[in-house]
Amino acid sequence: MNDEETWLDMTEGGAPLIADVVIPVHGHADVAARCISSLLGQDEPVNVIVVDDASPDDTAERLRKAFPNLTIIELKDNVGFARACNIGIRAGVADVVVLVNSDVEASPDMTSLLVDALKVNGVGSAFPLLLAPDGSVDSFGIVADVTLAGFVRYHGAPIDVVVDDTRWPAVGPYGAVAAYRRTALSEVGLLDENIFMYGEELELAFRLRAAGWRSAAVRAARGVHVGGVSSGLGSPRQRYLSAFGRGYTLRLYRVHVSRFSLRANITEFLVVMSQLIRARDTVGLRGRWAGWKAARGLPARRRPDVGLDESISMGTSLRMRSAGFWAR
Repeated sequence: MNDEETWLDMTEGGAPLIADVVIPVHGHADVAARCISSLLGQDEPVNVIVVDDASPDDTAERLRKAFPNLTIIELKDNVGFARACNIGIRAGVADVVVLVNSDVEASPDMTSLLVDALKVNGVGSAFPLLLAPDGSVDSFGIVADVTLAGFVRYHGAPIDVVVDDTRWPAVGPYGAVAAYRRTALSEVGLLDENIFMYGEELELAFRLRAAGWRSAAVRAARGVHVGGVSSGLGSPRQRYLSAFGRGYTLRLYRVHVSRFSLRANITEFLVVMSQLIRARDTVGLRGRWAGWKAARGLPARRRPDVGLDESISMGTSLRMRSAGFWAR
């Protein structure tokens, strides 16, 4: 693990820029504009980089008109969340990179608090407490079980439930807002572009943990996340892409030949059958199979020694997939 503490003094108009903030967008210009405004209004200046991932409308033009001094990278093809983020990351130079979904509105001190957390020795990633529009918790990082299945922590729970951060230790950030040291990313690599969307931040968390980097939960850093703007919550496309990421990760980390293979196989069978009954389609199965095939021939990646929550039983992991788990 490389733990350099030399922080770049990047300036714009004399004011230090504390981070590169990368915002991938794909349509929904009005939503993205609110996100951008909240980030341009941070208590310490940041370098905002918008990557328009081949929006199906005039989003890039509208954002350029609303924010004439903003860096906007316009892609001709829809390359997916992971690759769009990576393009934005490579366009910046600050020591901290903050990836922000276009449907997030950040509190004025969100980025500065995340940057402060990343200055602690050994911390390679950090994440805020995101709220849903109704005031409930949207996310506070991701927790992962021994089969490498990830779950958005506290999603749907009332905010007063988030009082003890030790019961469900986070393996890393949830992708809606994820902050990273650039040196940590240089060591382990950027987001895996084989994953179009959903699961890419979890897979990166595994690599960072395997390399010895810790992840910081920053309760004071806040934002509001609308959610589901790009692909629609619960839509067949979203379910397919989520299943792809799961199948890809299972094979990439060789879970099927680990001591947790039986549990993983039983769990995946039950999840796929449940989706088949409820949704009456094979989206979950097809997505997993496509992800499994995409990982074929790739070198196995090392399972992290720390960061996984070994206390999560198979029964609990199945319940964690239900919409109301955290609310209970």
